[in-house]
Amino acid sequence: MRSKIVAGNWKMNKNAAETEALLTELAAKLPDTNAQVMVAPTFVNLAGAVRSLESSVIQVIAQNMHFAESGAYTGEISADMLLSIGVETVILGHSERRAYFKEDDEILAQKVKAALDKNMKVMFCFGEELEDRKSGNHFNVVESQLKNALFSLDASAWSSIILAYEPVWAIGTGETASPEQAQEMHAFIRKTITEAYNATIAGNVSILYGGSVKPANAKEIFGKPDVDGGLIGGASLKADDFVAIIGAI
Repeated sequence: MRSKIVAGNWKMNKNAAETEALLTELAAKLPDTNAQVMVAPTFVNLAGAVRSLESSVIQVIAQNMHFAESGAYTGEISADMLLSIGVETVILGHSERRAYFKEDDEILAQKVKAALDKNMKVMFCFGEELEDRKSGNHFNVVESQLKNALFSLDASAWSSIILAYEPVWAIGTGETASPEQAQEMHAFIRKTITEAYNATIAGNVSILYGGSVKPANAKEIFGKPDVDGGLIGGASLKADDFVAIIGAI
């Protein structure tokens, strides 16, 4: 049985005091839910967030990590560093990392392997650009991103994988894939995994939708049979909005 998950990616937002205030408000307002709730503050606030949420079911996850265990990688963070402060899940492959920091499939495959080798869980992001969608190449792009970064993994590794489909054209633009478009792609993703592995793995992996989910559209998107939750950006920075999205699942 795959998990329902709502995760908030805070990106480069919230200083230490603001992070503490938002976490306190979220913990106080968190609705009863069977879904896993996760938040990804910026690196400098991860340790504080773990301490703040010690008595909460909200999980703290990281926005990124390097593939090396240590070394001359100025400004980077390793899996061991995350684990040492109690962070056991990391987002990898976010469209902004791909676009702004030139992380390609080869780099992401190394990062995924590094995280799994340390028994971390990986929330792997992928999705097409607007031109891919307009040209009808979106299925090929998604299949290629999955294949290049994940399909060399042993079948056993998939119990530590969460997928987050991000139509890049719907991130921070106010545009949203329709619930039908989201379902169509999520079903295609499961079919692709079934063909590469088997139906059991495809049926058990949680696939989140990440593309301008808001309280107004969350229930309809989450109601689709192959959509298991969301990776939420801007709306996760406002407690009431994020709580409403969590309630929608």
